[in-house]
Amino acid sequence: MPVRDNVEIGLNRFARRGYDLDEVSIVPSRRTRDHDDVSTAWQIDAFRFEIPLVTSPSDAVVSPETAVAVGQAGGLGVLNAEGLWARYDDPTDVYRRLRDAAGPDSGPPTALLQEVYAEPVKPDLIAARIKEVRDAGVTTAVRVSPQHTVALAPTVLAAGVDLLVIQGTIVSAEHVTTGGDALNLKEFIADLDVPVIVGGAADYQTALHLMRTGAAGVIVGVGADSWSTADAVMGVRVPLASAIADAAAARRDYLDETGGRYVHVIANGRIETSGAIARALACGADAVQLGEPLRTAAEAPAGGVWWDSVAAHPRLPRGGTSAPAQARGSLEEVLLGPATSADGRTNLFGALRRTMAKTGYRDLKEFQRVDLVIGGNGDTAAGPGHLVG
Repeated sequence: MPVRDNVEIGLNRFARRGYDLDEVSIVPSRRTRDHDDVSTAWQIDAFRFEIPLVTSPSDAVVSPETAVAVGQAGGLGVLNAEGLWARYDDPTDVYRRLRDAAGPDSGPPTALLQEVYAEPVKPDLIAARIKEVRDAGVTTAVRVSPQHTVALAPTVLAAGVDLLVIQGTIVSAEHVTTGGDALNLKEFIADLDVPVIVGGAADYQTALHLMRTGAAGVIVGVGADSWSTADAVMGVRVPLASAIADAAAARRDYLDETGGRYVHVIANGRIETSGAIARALACGADAVQLGEPLRTAAEAPAGGVWWDSVAAHPRLPRGGTSAPAQARGSLEEVLLGPATSADGRTNLFGALRRTMAKTGYRDLKEFQRVDLVIGGNGDTAAGPGHLVG
């Protein structure tokens, strides 16, 4: 297990020192290479992707149409099986209400989010959305929460999903509940024929336990973007650079433990610029989970408004909503360029390719060995509601 110095915060009370992505910087090596010789591809189970992108399962940025567009651009689009597209035959009017309720400085109110998500999930709609993505010929991925996995997974699997994502704010190897049977991930995954991505994990031990369930990928971080209020509501904050490094160490130990089984680490937090993407991968992630940066794509279904799925929680919302952002171009331009500004929010993965080339690495596995230094603080510019996570 990784060992870091503990800091005494009071008499006989210690805390580990953790680092966020904006506190670390990438160090160029003695070698550079042409960016055309760099590969940003990665593969999880039998599925290969040209860019290390897994979308956040937020209705603000992922519809069946955008999931297809992300797949065509080389990433993995993840639909939310508990989102608007699983609740409404046509959520166009719902999106309009949310946009109309957003002002120039704030997004739609939490109460309105809770209202539109009170519509029940309809299994037939889940199956129809999966078919829509499958028929387009891209890899299909659907997210379910740990609490509803047992109820919704049969519908998702019967519809022919390629990858199942079981994701909550914090996920353990065994979800304990007093209201029914516990979800034992190891037993559940062992009975499936499709690979599973699970998360989020916040430390080495949790990541290792989730790897031991048989998961193909582990999401690291609690998804705390600039609009998250998880710190204020729950007191939970995960320094993401340290969490990724911990999970990478768990991946290495699990690889040794199993004699060669590699579990992918997917970073999820305040990753909102191309520089943050590069730092996350340099810390040891295999891919990143992005949501908020995609809201500026012309295809984003919410028209530039952003909210995470936990922002609509019926009893304890843990996120704010953004005012509409101006579109910066097509989804392909946001992901692959050309960039239309110099702030790191367009051509996200073209910039990653440049970073890898400038530091001399030809693929992502090599890039995970790049040197890092403390003292970056380059991506900290954020508006009201900013919480490092």
